[in-house]
Amino acid sequence: MTSPPIIRTLSPEEIERLIDWARVEGWNPGLADAEPFRAADPSGFIGCFVGPEMVSGISAVRYGSAFGFIGLYICHPAHRGKGFGRLVWDAGMAYLEGRTIGLDGVPQQQANYRSMGFVPAYQTSRWSGRLDVVAGNRGSVRVTQDVLDDLLAFDARHFPAERSSFLKEWLRFPRSAHAVIRDGAIRGYTVMRRCHDGFKIGPLFAETFDEAETLLDVCAEEAGGAVLHLDIPDQQGGFAEYLRERGFSRGFTTARMYRGPAPRVHMAGVFAITTLELG
Repeated sequence: MTSPPIIRTLSPEEIERLIDWARVEGWNPGLADAEPFRAADPSGFIGCFVGPEMVSGISAVRYGSAFGFIGLYICHPAHRGKGFGRLVWDAGMAYLEGRTIGLDGVPQQQANYRSMGFVPAYQTSRWSGRLDVVAGNRGSVRVTQDVLDDLLAFDARHFPAERSSFLKEWLRFPRSAHAVIRDGAIRGYTVMRRCHDGFKIGPLFAETFDEAETLLDVCAEEAGGAVLHLDIPDQQGGFAEYLRERGFSRGFTTARMYRGPAPRVHMAGVFAITTLELG
């Protein structure tokens, strides 16, 4: 007799397994994503188990008191079509009940998400390519503890909620974090992390195009000619065209969708989102 499915919070090792499922799906996660992801909300990773086997999983991360984000929604291929995916979806949505909930939906799932109350806010496109840059001082500094408080305040303008627990891990090695500081004020910052294919840059938040370009070039120099990937909102058409002119190509698209009142975010400064998994 088959054991009834059990829904529970994932252990750190099981979060690693869910992220590896994302690798198998071709989502190209970072090589060290599990620790900062879990730091965002240790209770926000949920799995469905049949006996000892994890058959589906989801991230449903709480930020602050009023926002949450859905990602890493995967059912193992051997167990699809049995309702196990819906079980973790329902558990994740229940965990985020009462909050505005965001997700990044692929085109083939957007109608499904609409039927559950999610409304598109903007489209994001994956841009990938290599940059050859001349080494030199580009006016950025590595993020250190000295600027952390200012950086958290800057980030809060560009993300729907406070997320200091996540950022304190996201800004640490093995990821590489840089900021542009002028007249004692943060004007932009970015984080780059090694992935199974190349490096992802995210977030890339900046006051102006020039500061976004500075941070991109610093990342490119540090990546040493490796492929870079950025998820760029459609509001940044000029930045996307700049990347195209520098040899980048556009890949898949997703739609940022919200259920509940859409958060107020300074989108003019969002040149690349942080991750498709956690917002």
